[in-house]
Amino acid sequence: MTMMLELEKDAKEDLMERGYSRRQLGRVAALIGAGAAAHQMLLAPAFAQQQAGRGIKGAVRIGANECWTGPFPSGIGAIAEAGTFGNWYDPDNYRGELVKTVAAVEGIPESHVMVWPGSGGPLVSSVAAFCSPTKGLVTADPTFESAWRTADFIKAPIAKAPQAIGKGHDVKAMLAANPNAGLYYICTPNNPTGTITPLADIQWLLDNKPADAMLLVDEAYIHFSEAPSAASLIGARKDIIVMRTFSKLFGMAGIRLGLTFADPEVHKRLNLFGPTAGGLSITAMACGNAVYTEADLIKARRAEMTANREETIAWLTSKGIEVQPGSHANMFMVNWKKPAKEVQAAMLTTPEKVQIGRNWPIWPNVSRVTVGSAADMAKFRSAVATVMKV
Repeated sequence: MTMMLELEKDAKEDLMERGYSRRQLGRVAALIGAGAAAHQMLLAPAFAQQQAGRGIKGAVRIGANECWTGPFPSGIGAIAEAGTFGNWYDPDNYRGELVKTVAAVEGIPESHVMVWPGSGGPLVSSVAAFCSPTKGLVTADPTFESAWRTADFIKAPIAKAPQAIGKGHDVKAMLAANPNAGLYYICTPNNPTGTITPLADIQWLLDNKPADAMLLVDEAYIHFSEAPSAASLIGARKDIIVMRTFSKLFGMAGIRLGLTFADPEVHKRLNLFGPTAGGLSITAMACGNAVYTEADLIKARRAEMTANREETIAWLTSKGIEVQPGSHANMFMVNWKKPAKEVQAAMLTTPEKVQIGRNWPIWPNVSRVTVGSAADMAKFRSAVATVMKV
C-alpha cells in the first residue's frame, strides 16, 4: 500500500509539472485507476470496427491484421509445458528468461527490456506519461488511432501530419506540426499503410525534436519486413521508446504479449500510468521465449506472407483496381473509388464471406486488407471479382 501511495504521489507531481490543473488531474487519475480496463476502452473503437464478419461461420478473417496461423510449434509446446505449472504465479522466472532472450536477440541490455500484456497498454501509457494540455501528441495521418483517442481523453492537443501515399512518415512535417510536443509517435511499418519510415528519418526526428519530448517508435509489424529496428538508436538516450508485439507475425494476438525497449528511468515513468508485467500469464511468456529465437521460421513466414501479398496485388492491378504501393507488412491499401464501408459490407455477402479491414477518415474510399494464407487470398480475389464485377 505504501508503494502504491508513493507512486500515486509521484504521478500527481509529474502531472502538475506538465501543466495539469487540479481539476484536470481527475481525467488522468481515472485512466490510471481503471488500469487495463481503461486501456481496453481506448482500444475498443478500433477493435469494434474490425468486428464485421466475426461470428459468421466460415468467414475469411483478413480485416484485423491477425496472422493467418498460430504460434510456431515450439511456442505451442512451451504453452503446454507452462500450463502444468499454472497453479504458481511465476515458478521458474518465465519473465526473466524472456527478458534475457529478447535482450540477446536485439543486442540491448536486459535492463532496457520490459514485458507487457500486449502493446496496447504501453501505447496508452506513453501518451499519458508524456502528453498533457500543454504538451501535445504528434502522429502521421493515417496511423493506428489508439494514440489519438488517449490524447483526446486526457485533453492533450493532437497534431497529424498527412502521410504521402507509398511513403513513410514525413518527420519534418511532424516536427513542424507541433515543435513543442510531448510525444512524437512513429509506427513503422505503419498501420494501415505498411510503409517504412527510414531509420535515418527517425534519427533526424530524434535529434531535432525538443529535448524534453519523447519519441515512441511502434514496431508491431517489424518482423514482417527486413527494415532495421530503431532499437539501435537507444544507446544511452532517455528520450526514445521502441515498442513491439507478438500479436502479428508470431501469431499470438489472443495470447497477449508485448515489449518495450527503453532506458530504465523511462520504464519507471511508464509504470506510473498503466498496468505492468504483473498481469502477464506464464503461458504467454513461455511461448514468447520459445518463438523469439526462431530466425529461420520467422524468415519463412515472412516470405510466405510476401508471396501472398504480391500475388494478390498483381491480380488487383491487372483488374484495374488501385493498390497503394510500398507495403512491407501483412496489409495493403485498396482504393475502390467508392465508399470503402460499402465494399466492406458487400464482401461479407459473397459466397466466400470475406472480412476486410476498415478505412481511415483521411481516405474514405480506401480499405486496409490483411494478408492471409494463400487460400484466404484466393477467396478474397474471388469475392472482389464478384463485388467489383471484374
